[in-house]
Amino acid sequence: IPAPAMLSATIKLCCGIAHDHLRRLPGLKTTSVAAIQEDIRGLVARGSHHLPSKIPLYLQSLMGKETAPCPKPTTDISPSQYSSIELSYIIQGERVLQQALSILQQPSSWRAETMLDTDATVSSATLPGLGRVFRAEVVLAVPVARLHQELFERMEQMPQWNPTLSQVKVLRHIGSDTLVTHEITAPSPGNLVGKRDFVSVRHLGRRDTAIYLVGTATHAEPLPPQEGCIRAESRLSCIVLQPLAGDPGRTHLTWILSMDLKGWIPAAVVNSVLPQSQVDFIKHLRRHLSATTGP
Repeated sequence: IPAPAMLSATIKLCCGIAHDHLRRLPGLKTTSVAAIQEDIRGLVARGSHHLPSKIPLYLQSLMGKETAPCPKPTTDISPSQYSSIELSYIIQGERVLQQALSILQQPSSWRAETMLDTDATVSSATLPGLGRVFRAEVVLAVPVARLHQELFERMEQMPQWNPTLSQVKVLRHIGSDTLVTHEITAPSPGNLVGKRDFVSVRHLGRRDTAIYLVGTATHAEPLPPQEGCIRAESRLSCIVLQPLAGDPGRTHLTWILSMDLKGWIPAAVVNSVLPQSQVDFIKHLRRHLSATTGP
């Protein structure tokens, strides 16, 4: 394992590989990049659970987040398996997972939102660096594995049952736990918020019996055309799927969400649209599960 000074330089350079100004430097595209990639691949391959306890925290501080411990990787990663760009997506996914875990594990002043015609509970809190964050919770009568399939493995089929989306496309598969996606929304009722599209990295984490599906805005080359949409950004999305205690056939779903919709939208409208979008998503998901689950 590199000494702290070397580790610092390695991580900072690796995280900058994807930046255009660094990609244009020929020196970083030869021996330097090869050495950096080998170091970071070794760290990713071994996983934070194989390193001394102080090292993962040091890595987190380099990324600007001293948060909850990283979940233990569920599969081994070959040091030669991924390119530097693919590794940057994995690192971004792990970083947003750490951020989500920190929010979920720390007590916050969540305030109940008044939502009509739903059995989901929705609350919100204002958090540093994110602003207004919304949290929806519901129990669904299907096991975790089924929801994992619908919300991650079959993501491209979402528009078939969720009318708030017009398209979901997976741009990159990086192993089994990381995706780069492009999503286009359908026009909202009353056109309060016009069509938006999102380019996101999505990452799956596991801890004990729970599955964490996280996402955040990312950059992809080539960028998908916007086609009349405003490109919005997901600051943080995390869906937690956990078997209901004593009943593994049912799942407790928790969804925390923070988004920048861009454009000239009053904050009051955004703060109304986002929790309603969570409620609508859960409603459409429940209907889809009921229609496709046998008696």
